[in-house]
Order: sequence, then C-alpha cells, then structure tokens
Amino acid sequence: MRLPIERNQECPFDPPAGLRGLPPMARLEMADGHLGWLATTMAAARTVLGDPRFSARQELKHTAMHVARPGGPARPAPPGFFAATDPPEHTRYRRLLTGQFTLRRMRLLEPRIEQIAADHLDAMAKAGPPVDLVTAYALPIPSLVICELLGVPYADHDFFQDRSAALVAPDGDGAQATADLTAYLGELVRRKRVEPGDDLISGLTGELTDEELTYVALILLVAGHETTANMLALGVFALLKEGLPFEEGPVEAAVEELLRWLSILHQGAPSRAALEDVEVAGELVRKGETVALSLPVINRDGAVFEDPDVLRLDRADARRHLAFGHGVHQCLGQQLARNELRIGYRALFERFPGLRLAVPAAEVPLKHDASVYGVRCLPVTWPTID
Repeated sequence: MRLPIERNQECPFDPPAGLRGLPPMARLEMADGHLGWLATTMAAARTVLGDPRFSARQELKHTAMHVARPGGPARPAPPGFFAATDPPEHTRYRRLLTGQFTLRRMRLLEPRIEQIAADHLDAMAKAGPPVDLVTAYALPIPSLVICELLGVPYADHDFFQDRSAALVAPDGDGAQATADLTAYLGELVRRKRVEPGDDLISGLTGELTDEELTYVALILLVAGHETTANMLALGVFALLKEGLPFEEGPVEAAVEELLRWLSILHQGAPSRAALEDVEVAGELVRKGETVALSLPVINRDGAVFEDPDVLRLDRADARRHLAFGHGVHQCLGQQLARNELRIGYRALFERFPGLRLAVPAAEVPLKHDASVYGVRCLPVTWPTID
C-alpha cells in the first residue's frame, strides 16, 4: 500500500480511512518504490523508536512522503542536525541541549508566554471579529517564544515563517528554503560569537562549531513554532466543531487529549531504518528496510485507550500518546509546547467565552498535503457589545 493522507472534511480529525484496520506492521511502498513497513500500534511503535537496532540517520531511510522535490539518495546529516543522527553522536548534542530545556527553565518562561498571549488577545479584541486565528494568535505565540529563547530577532519572523512553511509543504522548494535559513542562521551565529546575549545560541557558542550551531538552531527554530502553531489552531477548530468547552478544570489533561486525538504529524511522522534483521509484532523487518509510523492510528490504539475515537478532555491516561515521540529522540521541547498550548487555549477561551467559527466547518481549509497537519486559516468570531 501507499500512505494515504487525505482526511475526510466531515471528520477532519480522524485518521485517513485507508489507515483503518491495518495489522500492527503493514507493508508500505515508499515514495521511491522501496518496500518497507508501516507501524500502526502503540506496542510496535515503541519497539521501533526505542530499539537501538533502528536508526534515525536520514541517508539510511526511505521516505513515505510523495513530494514534488528533486530525487536522489539522501545525504548524511550535516554536523549539528541531531534529529538525523544516532548515538553516540546524537548523545553529545542531546546532553548539551537538555540543560537548555529543563522543566525549571520552561516554567520560568510561563509569565512571558502569558503576556504574549494577552497582548495578542488585546489586539484581537481591538480589531474586532471576525479574525483569522492562525495569523492573529496561533502562529505569533510560539514564534515569539522560540525567537526569544534562541535569540533570533522577531522582526525577521515573516522570513523564517515563510521558509519554514516551504520546508513542510510537499510542493515547496525544500532545498532552497534550507539554504536560505542556514545562511541566515549562520550569520546570526557569527554575530553571537562577537556580541553574545542571554539566549540559547549564545550559551552554546563555546561548545559547538558555527556549522553545528547553525543546524541545531535550524531544527529548534522550525520545530519550535511550526508544530505548536498548527496544534494550537487545529485544537481550537476541534473544540469549536465538536462543541466542547475548554474549562479551567483539567487543563493539562485536556491538552494531552488534544495532542492524542489530533496527531498533527502524519506525513511527517518519525521513521527508522533497520540496522539488522529485527522482529516487530511478529514480522521480520530486514536490514535496510524502513519502518514509518502512523501516529494518527497509533494514538487511537484501542488496546491502549478506551473509546479511542472519542475526544474526552478529562481522559486520565491521554499522556500515553506518542505525539512527542519515544526513546532517545523524544522531543526536547515538549514541556515548552505543553506550556504554550495550556496557556494559549485557556487564555483564549477565558477572554472570548462565546468564541465560535465564523464560517461553516466544512469551509475551513485543511493542510492535507503538508507534513504537519493543521488549518491554513481559521476564521473565528465572538459576541460583541455595541
């Protein structure tokens, strides 16, 4: 089979219909014709992500994504591009970065996230309805936060948001977008060496080369706003379409349930290459074969979650999802993302308790063809007092 990506407009939050009812390990034809596997259960996914016999190295993997980009074999990741490396190289980068994303440091950022959210809600109230929630709220919050954390000037946000979007779009020029971003970040790194500030890039200039730090910054900048922004907007769409209130009570549980139920990484889900023959869920994965993960199906695994297709904001075990991955490559910024989502959702619905869609749900444009699933725009409105 080939990887289906289209989601039903009537049920835009459910996995593509073609992914339903598959065995734990299903044969999958990759974009280049390579015959690999698709893991569809929590147990199979945890095995693949947690077993060192599976590699994250991009030159060993075949992609399931069908994109309009030049073909050819993938090259080894450049120095610093830690997401596509294995231990011990990955361990070195991970150890340096873990200290920058401690729970304590992320909690210290909460007042700033709250202020950013409040400022943008004030601007929305002043402009009046309707507004596009993506551009007015969902995208600026994580973009501002990651810029301040890294030391990237927010004045340049239009540039890096445009290039980041090209990286995850199937018809975007990914090579040119990467070249533009690395040139920009490389120059920023060189400036930080001369004039360091109180930011993550400056704090690592004594540990990493310019090239390494450029690619570390690239991963953090793109991942730090693209996924959270899509999750924030898609979560609001889900709540409004399903008619569920985001109440003050179990806020943390509600965020985890939205992460589980929406699973915004579908084409962009993690994959691994077998370094040797490995048995997974009763199937023999041969050395050199790629295993892709279907997170929308895995996070609806009925063996793990009761009534998995039901959005239940008080679900006690929702945090067992794999939205942030598993194993040594588990998302570094997951606590930051959780804070941004928790604060962002709560502040929005407290400020605008009558928030509703400004167009029929069927007219909200979806990102079916992008690596990160979401809405292209989200027109919303609310009652006003004349």
